[in-house]
Amino acid sequence: MWRRNSFLYLLILGVIAGTFFFLLAPPAQPSQNVDISTVVEWARQGQVDKIEVQGDTLALTTKTGEKYTSRKESGTSLQELLTASGVKMGADGAKVVVREQSQFGIVSTILFNFLPIIVIGALLLFMMRQAQGTNNQALSFGKSRARMFTGNKTTVTFSDVAGVQEAKQELEEVVEFLKFPEKFHALGARIPRGVLLVGPPGTGKTLLSRAVAGEAGVPFFSISGSEFVEMFVGVGASRVRDLFDQAKRNAPCIVFVDEIDAVGRQRGAGLGGSHDEREQTLNQILVEMDGFDTSTNVIVIAATNRPDILDPALLRPGRFDRHVVLDRPDINGRKGILEVHVKGKPLEPNVNLEVLAKQTPGFTGADLANLVNEAAILAARRNKQSIDESELEEAIDRVIAGPERKSRIISEKEKAITAYHEAGHALVARRLKNTDPVHKISIVARGMMGGYTRLLPTEDRYFWTRSQFKDSLAVALGGLTAEELVFDERTTGAESDIEHATKIARKMVMQFGMSDRLGPRAFGRKEELIFLGREISEQRNYSEKVAEEIDGEIHDLIESAHQVAKDVLGENRAKLVQIAERLVQEESMEGAALEELFNSPTPVDEFTAVSSS
Repeated sequence: MWRRNSFLYLLILGVIAGTFFFLLAPPAQPSQNVDISTVVEWARQGQVDKIEVQGDTLALTTKTGEKYTSRKESGTSLQELLTASGVKMGADGAKVVVREQSQFGIVSTILFNFLPIIVIGALLLFMMRQAQGTNNQALSFGKSRARMFTGNKTTVTFSDVAGVQEAKQELEEVVEFLKFPEKFHALGARIPRGVLLVGPPGTGKTLLSRAVAGEAGVPFFSISGSEFVEMFVGVGASRVRDLFDQAKRNAPCIVFVDEIDAVGRQRGAGLGGSHDEREQTLNQILVEMDGFDTSTNVIVIAATNRPDILDPALLRPGRFDRHVVLDRPDINGRKGILEVHVKGKPLEPNVNLEVLAKQTPGFTGADLANLVNEAAILAARRNKQSIDESELEEAIDRVIAGPERKSRIISEKEKAITAYHEAGHALVARRLKNTDPVHKISIVARGMMGGYTRLLPTEDRYFWTRSQFKDSLAVALGGLTAEELVFDERTTGAESDIEHATKIARKMVMQFGMSDRLGPRAFGRKEELIFLGREISEQRNYSEKVAEEIDGEIHDLIESAHQVAKDVLGENRAKLVQIAERLVQEESMEGAALEELFNSPTPVDEFTAVSSS
């Protein structure tokens, strides 16, 4: 802030100083001079009104207002001289004011005379320093912006990383090489020059790289791929050279490049000259990584979630030799991650992390960390001293769907429609055999959803069968079908369900080869813009006739699932009404209470039992 406004502050200071010295400057001297004898004669005649003495200088003011100056001999008192000459002093005579010249007056006079020179000199000095700072900033453009962490500052170790056991084993060799390089050199072994960590966002790529540095106890240079590239040509390549120079001086060490796809995308796919700088930066990275000799213990670790768009030269042996995949953790991995994040947090005895891990399929490490943190915040908001299972359950819903919006006011009709919609999802999922168990139903709005039904998988699933996809389609259309069955109407609440069902059916036909009519074939090839990483078009490799058949197959799959949902809800309409009415009363049901509701007899069941007896 001071640097930004320093010129303004200096200008204001100069104005204040100028005003101050102007007010304290000695008065301007009159232009008419007379000798001392004339002053004495005028005083004797009574023509003098006031005489001011400042050192040897006299300032004379006559009774007519005229002003004169004169000088007296040094050491002579003007008052004694006037008295000796017969001049009357006091009210009837001249008013003699003797004012001795002070040192401050001399200093102020000098400063006032030299003030313009001082202000101009200060301005010139300020402008020269600003210019020098600009030059230094321009020269520092080529310096690396990597942040260096020494071994004692990098406190993360492998004990802080859970859920990625295979990846930890891969990187333990890197740690061992950094600790005991002579063991590998004695056998002629060469450690991988670079390790590429690949995985979805939030799976712990950055955390794992910091754990490697913490275990090895070596310096750790951290930089993002986007920090290399600037608008000026050559800056990125210069920063790469500077980074690797620093790394070699601090070897053994680790260089971590996060989001390397920002600078490592495929070359030759640019839309113009604006991408030359990025390609030059990538070329310099390639040269530096391949330029290491065997005696330089510098290991490059990079992270990306888009390995498909990286330049092939970056992935070849000799650069990123080893690719370590960090996938979403399984149930055991999620339990281990939860154990890491609940350390130091007070938990109630009823909290079961294994059950919590079962309820969070598809969660990444970052999601689980956020879940535990949200639960702690909820417990603090409720003035509790420890975290209960209810806070953790609420935190799961917050992470999946967002916070509750209980303040949202809806009519009784819309509340009933929402209840039947969610009851339709839940009942279809309950009655079909290839679906996951229903864990929770709620009609409380969360995020953008008016209500939701959450299924709880019994195990981690890596493959899907066609039967599972078909039943999932029926579950997705269960809410819409319940609205049709009860209200004989469709609402916009099924928008996301319809979109989800259409996407599943299209993938079944075009990607997974699950169409009886078209057989095991894949249709269409996605094309994307390299620099945006987004699909911009689908290249059709099939005819118009096949396109019509694809549309027909998608239509048949959705209609078949719609019919399955109709059959299930039609046969269990009384149970649908029972669940919906309970939802209207309680708004949310889960766990044992929901299971009890599914197993409880409906009024129709009771009537049938009585009539048959």
